[in-house]
Amino acid sequence: MSEVLVLYYSQSGSTAEMARTIARGIEEVNGMQARLRTVPAVSTVCEATEASVPDTGAPYADLHDLEECSGLVLGSPTHFGNMAASLKHFIDGSGSLWMSGAMIGKPAAVFTSTASMHGGQESTLLSMLVPLLHHGMVLMGLPYSEASLHQTTTGGTPYGASRLNNNDSSPLDEHEKALCLALGRRVAETAQKLETTK
Repeated sequence: MSEVLVLYYSQSGSTAEMARTIARGIEEVNGMQARLRTVPAVSTVCEATEASVPDTGAPYADLHDLEECSGLVLGSPTHFGNMAASLKHFIDGSGSLWMSGAMIGKPAAVFTSTASMHGGQESTLLSMLVPLLHHGMVLMGLPYSEASLHQTTTGGTPYGASRLNNNDSSPLDEHEKALCLALGRRVAETAQKLETTK
């Protein structure tokens, strides 16, 4: 089975819920499997280190996860209109994959969650797309043929899936869920098609 990597950072669990839903969308495509991975928090104390295995949730990613995947869906909470430092730190360490061209031609998409309506969902998605362009990946968004893009009042953009969480631990609403599933399916279907042309 081919795998699409769903790589994310989550603080409150909102982005993690999106990641799990995107993974379900990936696995709706026959012959495709999702690989869920997260990244450790960046410490403000230089000597602090995270355990090599997190206590709960998805395992921590390493560069082999990026190299082995057929596609990538990258997710982060919105931090002042940008991706979280923890995810950026991990991506900044992927220079060896850039040098080898390991990510060139693989489909990629992005997703985010934010605590306020105008908290920078779209700028965060765009900030995550930039390093993927440098890696030579094939960028994917959500087309307006997805009905939920016309109906959502909380999240969802043509740049990728998004959600408004309001810090209340509420589950994804029906439109946010539909767009996460659609994004997962879209990347998985594209990865599958690209693999058959190799």
